[in-house]
Amino acid sequence: MGIAATAVAFVVFILPFLFTFLMAVKTKKEAALFLFSWPSEWHFWANLTEVIKARNYMLLLAYFNSTVITVAAVAGLVVFGAMVGYVLQRRPSGWNRVIYAGVLMGLMVPPAVVPTIWVLQGLGLFKTIHGMVLIQVAYGLAFSVLLYRSFIGTIPRDLDEAAIIDGAKPLAIFFKVILPLLKPVTVTLIVVQSIAIFNDFTNPLYYLPGKDNVTVQLTLFNFQSQFQSQFNLLFMNILLVTIPPLLVFIFFNRQIVAGMTAGAVKG
Repeated sequence: MGIAATAVAFVVFILPFLFTFLMAVKTKKEAALFLFSWPSEWHFWANLTEVIKARNYMLLLAYFNSTVITVAAVAGLVVFGAMVGYVLQRRPSGWNRVIYAGVLMGLMVPPAVVPTIWVLQGLGLFKTIHGMVLIQVAYGLAFSVLLYRSFIGTIPRDLDEAAIIDGAKPLAIFFKVILPLLKPVTVTLIVVQSIAIFNDFTNPLYYLPGKDNVTVQLTLFNFQSQFQSQFNLLFMNILLVTIPPLLVFIFFNRQIVAGMTAGAVKG
């Protein structure tokens, strides 16, 4: 069973990455053949340089935009998700049940593109980085709240009561007592949401049009017409977009598993 699972994982994940890498280092003529073969000449540096310089260094601008959006959105998800999850877990009430039902609906109901654009236009945030951050936070908040709510349920209430006896205010209890204990689930949320937001293609396509607002995934869309007969450059662009999330997942996969299972059983 283990060998079969490893073989399936190799075919599904490793082979496509190897194919992408081999295509990215080939010449234009060899890449046009679309063969899973070793390149006769290695053009890694030449292809890399050409892709980076394309369209006045658009890829570097895309990396900057994607990094800003990812960092800001993940920070918002951590702070707001933890605060909402804390209130839902520690203060059960009729209103909290309604809010929790709304959170669950946020996971099940698909987003409506046209009304969202209308709201962003009304707020003056359409075609802006700030608007894109707001969208990412709104779409990822339900997952964040559920993750934190489950984990906070494993933290004894005695800590809250001890802080109250010492005279701590609600915000002080949350930021000084509860939030430091949420490190495992916070690391998980940061890794998972960072990869998801950095790799997002659909939302920037709808809500962030314009070449000045390009993100890394949209560079694939933009380069498709420019490099339609230069597949070596297109695959080099794919490789550059794929490597950062892949490295994050490789180095933090243990933290992802630990954080996802930490709140499953009360300690």
